[in-house]
Amino acid sequence: MRGAEWAEIDFERAEWLIPGARMKGGRDHIVPLSRQAIQILKDLHPLTGDRKHVFAGRDPRKAMSDGTINAALQRMGYDTKKDITGHGFRAMARTILHEELGVEPEVIEHQLAHGVPDPLGEAYNRTKFLEKRRVMMQRWSDYLDQLRERGRRGLSSPTEGEEFAL
Repeated sequence: MRGAEWAEIDFERAEWLIPGARMKGGRDHIVPLSRQAIQILKDLHPLTGDRKHVFAGRDPRKAMSDGTINAALQRMGYDTKKDITGHGFRAMARTILHEELGVEPEVIEHQLAHGVPDPLGEAYNRTKFLEKRRVMMQRWSDYLDQLRERGRRGLSSPTEGEEFAL
């Protein structure tokens, strides 16, 4: 995320196309963007839109450093050696998407750009499960919005028998 470039964001299609040169597997990767993500990017554009990177670093020609997210977490009081790291949000999201929101593991794994064995022997397809991933990303954003709203109202997570309205 920190290396995202404005040229990779397609606001009309609500997608971020990460070029294969920046992916571990060397293949392009499409990230569907929720309504909330698009709005955040539109809000951010006046701040960094004149630069190459969405999340520009102190040097405007470079992306923010790999330690920026962890430093922010530390300033918020989290111990990034014991509690959470920026990268740890991927694992947390993967768990919640599957266990709480019922998303199929294959869809999540493709979204995370993990190589998923295909029983039919097809080559990895960057658009595989794209529509399901689009739905998943919107559900994830809606879920996060609900968590934020519950927190603002001083409520904890849902009590037994209560579910998020997704």
